[in-house]
Order: sequence, then C-alpha cells, then structure tokens
Amino acid sequence: MIEEPPLLRVRTGVQRPNDAQISAFQGVPTGFVNDALDGAGALSRNISLLGEGSDLPSQAAGPALSVECRPGDILPLLGALPQIRPGDIVVNAFGGYQGAATAGDRVTGMMRNCGAVGFVTDGPVRDYEGLVGIGLPVWCTGLIPASPLSKSAGRVGFPVQIGGQEIETGDMIVADRDGVVVVPFEQIDDVIERLTKITALETALDAEVADGLKVPPAILEFLESNQVHYEE
Repeated sequence: MIEEPPLLRVRTGVQRPNDAQISAFQGVPTGFVNDALDGAGALSRNISLLGEGSDLPSQAAGPALSVECRPGDILPLLGALPQIRPGDIVVNAFGGYQGAATAGDRVTGMMRNCGAVGFVTDGPVRDYEGLVGIGLPVWCTGLIPASPLSKSAGRVGFPVQIGGQEIETGDMIVADRDGVVVVPFEQIDDVIERLTKITALETALDAEVADGLKVPPAILEFLESNQVHYEE
C-alpha cells in the first residue's frame, strides 16, 4: 500500500540575498535589470501591475518566496504565510488558471502583515477596492470575482514555473509598471555590478536626449558605412 503523501511540502534553509544585495535593487527600473541580464529574466507581459499603478504602489524589489498551488486552489499560499520574511515578494504559481482568484484583500492583507512587499502570480485576483486599502502591490493577470478553493496539495520554497521563467525562493524579484524581472540567486552580484555601468550609461543618454540629441553618433556612423545602400 502506498503511503498517503503530505498535503503540503515546505522547503526551508534556502539561500537568500543579504541586506546589501536587496538594497542594491531598490528603485532600479526593470528595464535596467533586464539589460544587466542580457535581455533575460522578464516574466510574460500577461503578468502586469494591478491598476497600472493608479491606486497601488508601482515598484517593489525583494527576495522571492515561491509557492506552487494547483489551479483554482490556494491552500499552499495560506500555508506559506508563516514563511514570509520582511521584505519578501510572494511568487505564486497558479498553473496559469484564470477561472478563480489566487488571492483577495484578506489574503494579501495577511501577506502584508507578515512583511511581504509585493505579490506576483500568473492568475487573477479579486476585491479590487479592498486590495487598494491593503496597499500591497500586485502583479497578476487581471481581476475576477470567483473564489478559489483551499484543500489541494502544493509546495512552498521549491522552484516554480511562472510567466515563462523559473523562480525559486531566494531569487531577486524586481517589479514596476513595465512588468516583473527575476534575477537568479547565483547571478545577483554580477547583475549588481553591471547595473552600476548600465545606470551610468542610461543617465548620460537621458542627459543627451534632454539636451537635444536627435540621432546617436554610432547610428550616424553606421548610416555612412558600406553596410547601408541608398537608392533613389
């Protein structure tokens, strides 16, 4: 006879970024982070900021707490609440299910009370007005009034697939109006180092555009090269 498996598996003891690493991503645009990852790490555009930043904070950066739920069920998400550390972003893989909410105002309120600074999921949410009152920024696929169940098996702290990316607890999540980017734990220091250079380049280019730049010098040089053929 096969022994009945546990309903919830919780992985503990995972690696997590330190305070300095977390601080380095605060306020950094997701586009800069994506550039530092050579164009990798962005979640699907279907996962976007709820309300487009009109009623909720529009930026969050912190370590992921990964949760894997079965479609339409949030028992693992509820079981993950005690695992939240201050500054975490809860990443809930819902199997892309769109027929029920992954969370509402009460669950997000409990996340906030446990210290979460954001919630990312590949399903919809509910209770918009209540969510605004809670104030926890949410990146999701939209809104739906349908309630989920809370009785199916799942996992906390294990790698999950969401928005075309694999995310596990301890990876860095950076999210804003443009979307969500994940930085794998082992690449955090490299990305931080590259961000310094990217930020300097972007700041310099912003100044040039503000000063009237029309066409980048490198593009003008390219247009005058033998790689471009002009015809009348």
